[in-house]
Amino acid sequence: MNTGVTHMNTTKILLDPSGATTQEFWSGIRDSLPVIVGIVPFGLACGILGITVGMTPLETILMSVLVFAGASQLVAITMLGAGTAGWGMVVLTTLLINLRHLLMGASLAPYMTRVPLPLQAVLAFGIVDESYALTMDRIRQKYYHPGYQFGCNLAFYIAWVTSTVAGAYLGKYIADPLTWGLDFAMPAMFLALLMPRLVDRTSATVCALAAAVAVTAALYLPGKWHIIIACLAASIAGGLLEGKKSAAQ
Repeated sequence: MNTGVTHMNTTKILLDPSGATTQEFWSGIRDSLPVIVGIVPFGLACGILGITVGMTPLETILMSVLVFAGASQLVAITMLGAGTAGWGMVVLTTLLINLRHLLMGASLAPYMTRVPLPLQAVLAFGIVDESYALTMDRIRQKYYHPGYQFGCNLAFYIAWVTSTVAGAYLGKYIADPLTWGLDFAMPAMFLALLMPRLVDRTSATVCALAAAVAVTAALYLPGKWHIIIACLAASIAGGLLEGKKSAAQ
């Protein structure tokens, strides 16, 4: 086995600095390219919507540069445009939408805590749904490497900011980018990443439970609560089922 790979319990982290970081970085960017098509229309929509509700191009672009949270940005811009909510309500709403990041961070913690604290902060800022999915898939297939995660994060960050800039300055020529049908690329991408991971009864059960809870909650609860509830239900169910499996073994 490559001496640059160290095993700590079941955690695999590539530690060899001799050229591996650059290789992993470009691997992360390469793997992100097919997925980027799913976020471009949303970045365009964010730029267009910001201008539509009265924000300046600079304000709209700075939101993407500093916040980097697609769904939350779209919701916040909509609320600001409606003029019916103060900043406190906007912050609270976006916080609830992004609570799923607590679960993503918790699942990556066994890996990220092994890298220097400044790098942890940079990697944590760049975690989005797509980069998280690619990083976890890479862990499942091979190992964790911060260079790979950073490559994924940077690719999506550049794509999001660039598409927001395009939307902010070219919005008058693009009525509604989501009518192109490209918005389906995002759920299709997540399904493509998910399906190969359903390799046993536990994963399939958790997936089915999460889907059922999400759909049911979306029908009866406002906002994005269905995402949070489905994540929590899946996490609890997965922990219980894995615990039973370990006990049986």
